[in-house]
Amino acid sequence: MDNGEERTGEQHPPDRRAPELRTLQQKVEYMVEKTFPGQKISGRVFADLVKQRGGSLSHSYFSNILAGKVTHPSEDILKALGLGFGVDWRFFKDESDVVDDVVAGLQFLAKRRTGDISGVAARGNDEEGLPAELLEFALSLLEETKHKGPDRDASRGRSPEDR
Repeated sequence: MDNGEERTGEQHPPDRRAPELRTLQQKVEYMVEKTFPGQKISGRVFADLVKQRGGSLSHSYFSNILAGKVTHPSEDILKALGLGFGVDWRFFKDESDVVDDVVAGLQFLAKRRTGDISGVAARGNDEEGLPAELLEFALSLLEETKHKGPDRDASRGRSPEDR
């Protein structure tokens, strides 16, 4: 320091940046390290844990994920990984898929707030349609809007004419 004080025992804070987790293998290795620190978890132990929590995942499939042999598993496998690690299964999705889901959700919320949405159809951008969680959320927002009625903005100081 310029004022002549001596700095002793100064410690720099640990690097808090999120690790780069692009591949399924990297994400699973990261979760193994964070969920079971200092332990070596076998495929059998993890598969049993998933089974106890209501899912299904073979020990050999889990081992193949850790070895990098599986790169694009089904949604059911991703959900099983989520159960085993106790996290939202979407953590394991490809980044582009997650971004698409988030963007779709934000667009929905923006349209709901501006009154551009008056109903929901059960269709999406592909053959799978909307994710069940997003559809449930959308329906709950519409139900909430119905119960509040046309004067729902009055509590925020806005009359129906201002909308």
